[in-house]
Amino acid sequence: MGRLDGKVAFITGAGNGMGRAEANLFAREGAKVAIGEIREEDGLRVEAEIKESGGEALYIPMDVTKEEDWIRAIDRIIDAFGSLTVLVNNAGLSGSWHPDTMSVEGWDRLMEVNTKGAFLGCKYAVPKMIEAGGGSIINISSTAGLAASSGGTGHPGYNASKGGIRLLTKAIAARYGKDGIRCNSVHPGLLPAMISVNPEIRAQQDAEGVRTVPLGRLGQVEEVAYPVLFLATDESSYITGAEMVVDGGRTAI
Repeated sequence: MGRLDGKVAFITGAGNGMGRAEANLFAREGAKVAIGEIREEDGLRVEAEIKESGGEALYIPMDVTKEEDWIRAIDRIIDAFGSLTVLVNNAGLSGSWHPDTMSVEGWDRLMEVNTKGAFLGCKYAVPKMIEAGGGSIINISSTAGLAASSGGTGHPGYNASKGGIRLLTKAIAARYGKDGIRCNSVHPGLLPAMISVNPEIRAQQDAEGVRTVPLGRLGQVEEVAYPVLFLATDESSYITGAEMVVDGGRTAI
């Protein structure tokens, strides 16, 4: 028996990093997994990994900032799997995406991908979850969505985008709890650089940041995937509107 038997999960940004770890873990635990990914090669790779391991998976090419992509993706999931019961809004850009922390371009892009992407996911998943009798939405925020200092020296666009996800989560939880829908946010701390437009900046931030982590190291994507799994299962059936911090103790000091 898998912990997600009978569940249909949609994970965005599932071609790499946390999303890839979540997709493979969910499939091992019995979920049918839809993989939302803008990079076709990465999405198809994860689909193949799951199928080769005996799981059920469907790759869906999509840009999380585009409403029409969400509509098409949800329709494909219902056609293929019959329902939708778990959504992980994982797709996002890191604070190292743009070197100028006060750039209007950087601000707009971070808000589009990180915050609007999560909003659109909630908007189009909620009706299908109501039809299914309930569901679980997990929004991936960051410790930078809790405090500016957790994002290093502070990145206005990134902090705002991840803080927005935190309160979006609480609003969805409060509004749709009566419909059997739970919504929680996960706040990872420092993880190894995965995809970054500015890897040198990210590497410098990581080196500086590790000194502030009580466990003394970066986290691993699998260490985030397991808490996300817990929130997707019925084991967390009385948890909603909550913030799960996965940061090696960084926000404790």
